[in-house]
Amino acid sequence: MLTLLNRHVFSPLIARKNGSRVFEFLRILEASQFDSPEVVRHRQWRKLKQIIRHAYDTVPFYRNRFDAMDLHPDDLRDFSDLDAIPILTKSDIRNYNSELISTHYNRDTLRVKTTSGSTGVPLAIRIDEPSMQWKSACTIRSDQWSGWRFGERVAKVWGNPEYLHEGWKGKIRNRLIERAIYLDTLGITDERMHRFCQDLKKWPPSLLFGHAHSLYLLACYAHKHKIDWIRPKGMISTAMLLHDYQRATIEKVFGTKVTNRYGCEETSLIASECPEHDGLHFNMDSIYPQIAVDPAASATNGAPTGKLLLTDLTNQAMPLIRYQVGDVVVAKESPCGCGRGLQMIQRIEGREADYVLTPTGKLISGISLTENFAMLIRGAAQVQLVQESLTLLRVRLVTSDEFNDQSVRDIHELVRTTFGPAMRHEIERLDAIPQEPSGKYRFCISKVATDHLRAMSA
Repeated sequence: MLTLLNRHVFSPLIARKNGSRVFEFLRILEASQFDSPEVVRHRQWRKLKQIIRHAYDTVPFYRNRFDAMDLHPDDLRDFSDLDAIPILTKSDIRNYNSELISTHYNRDTLRVKTTSGSTGVPLAIRIDEPSMQWKSACTIRSDQWSGWRFGERVAKVWGNPEYLHEGWKGKIRNRLIERAIYLDTLGITDERMHRFCQDLKKWPPSLLFGHAHSLYLLACYAHKHKIDWIRPKGMISTAMLLHDYQRATIEKVFGTKVTNRYGCEETSLIASECPEHDGLHFNMDSIYPQIAVDPAASATNGAPTGKLLLTDLTNQAMPLIRYQVGDVVVAKESPCGCGRGLQMIQRIEGREADYVLTPTGKLISGISLTENFAMLIRGAAQVQLVQESLTLLRVRLVTSDEFNDQSVRDIHELVRTTFGPAMRHEIERLDAIPQEPSGKYRFCISKVATDHLRAMSA
């Protein structure tokens, strides 16, 4: 009963009260998801032309960049012409943040999303409210491909949201609207997993949602302790690579398929598996994806492979055109059996972040640490954490001129509050943080957590 009330009464009423069009947008998206590839491309081209013209007319960064190249929006006549537009990098967003905001908007009224993703490079993105609502509707649509339906209970292996700290208002919101229970990935222990599993016995969720590795740890714990009552209708893995061995274990223990979802804070949902689980569909209603093809990698994979470039089709406040996300993807050229006309990828290559094992035995998800360490250190252009031993953390930094003594004190406090007083740290300032031999960048590397994790999964 509460599920139906949430889906058809509480959430729509709150949306209407707040002037939100999320559910109106959701109806549009659900009706159009099976459009043919030709119809989808036509719709994308119309949106591309609009956002590029808008960016040229109202965004100083793009006006200057286009004029410097003697390029005009009218010169772009088909998709292939988009290659004439220079790639937008994370450095561009950091260095020209104000110039990337449309003059049609007051920056103080915009939603701000801060992120460092898996690259350790802090960014601030400003988004207009209609775009936020459209992106939310896109995410709900794809999440329902897992088997879950909006309004049903959710168990999240994820960081606790801010609203849970808002007293009785936060509790009411969670009880009636979000309907979520959390296992905080900033402190996973056997005791907390035991309590979480017991809670799920009393409060069975329809959806199990979380970081790939965190879901895997929970599955290993449940298997080891013969916990057989967690049987969600769907599962969604996101934020990190979902390896085949992790998928196999998670699905075996919890008895349902994992839906792999891929996104970033800058543009929200990028791609998601459908019920066929044969690759990921791009969120073509919100982004236009391009792959900067690497011939060598493509030959190895037998499919177009390269760095992913995204154009956000909805964010009028801070347009991102041909934005280089920082991930490498492998295209899927054959159509999906589900019948959706949405372009696909086989997989994402990248997004690795280890767990850190604290001196007290607590596990902390590396991907959960990115927001704290990359966003809260003044003057940090890029961050990498390397756990050298159980009691030593190396904080590797590429810094700007804003880095100062207060930044050093902030690092000391972050290490102390996050890992406990027994964790020592050393700061290492570099000109550049090296990539892995594979070309991937890892935000968090632990030289001690592997054995502990292996023991947990045994």
